Amino acid sequence: MGCGGFSCSKNWLCALNLLYTLVSLLLIGIAAWGIGFGLISSFRVVGVAVAVGIFLFLIALVGLIGAIKHHQVLLFFYMIILLLVFIIQFSVSCACLTLNKEQQSKLLEVGWNNTNNAKQDIERNLNCCGFQNVSEEDTCLAECSNTRSCHPCAPKIKEYSGMVLRVVGGIGLFFSFTEILGVWLTYRYRNQKDPRANPSAFL
Repeated sequence: MGCGGFSCSKNWLCALNLLYTLVSLLLIGIAAWGIGFGLISSFRVVGVAVAVGIFLFLIALVGLIGAIKHHQVLLFFYMIILLLVFIIQFSVSCACLTLNKEQQSKLLEVGWNNTNNAKQDIERNLNCCGFQNVSEEDTCLAECSNTRSCHPCAPKIKEYSGMVLRVVGGIGLFFSFTEILGVWLTYRYRNQKDPRANPSAFL
């Protein structure tokens, strides 16, 4: 069969869903590794990462079963969900890549004020205390708090935030294009007839 045929579409769709399965397991593994080694103590952050990983795993599973069995209903729902995920992920990735420094600062400050465990993780890992000002009243877990030589965390976070947003935005943009490829492959594969099926069967 040529690459425009039934088998080729099926194989590409299976390969794409296996890639999504690996990414989902990697996401869950990184979250577990982070909490296991004490890098992340916020269960909310870990919970979000694990939830996204499980969601991606379930989507990949639906796509894989639909591709192997050429199941019209599963493929239809897989295509719709993947299209919605593409729209959301593409929008978020573009937003990450277009945020200027002032917008980044505002978002970082809002995030800092609304998280407690993540705040402590940042202070401990970056060896700083407070966001804009070092406050002696706050419980700071950084090593520098023992010697009272701490600096605010804002400059250090801003140093990394631009790079992190570019990396996250770039990776998200790359995967959003694989999702639209998955939608196109699924649409095409649904409308192809299995050469091994009964010629009189309706597909």
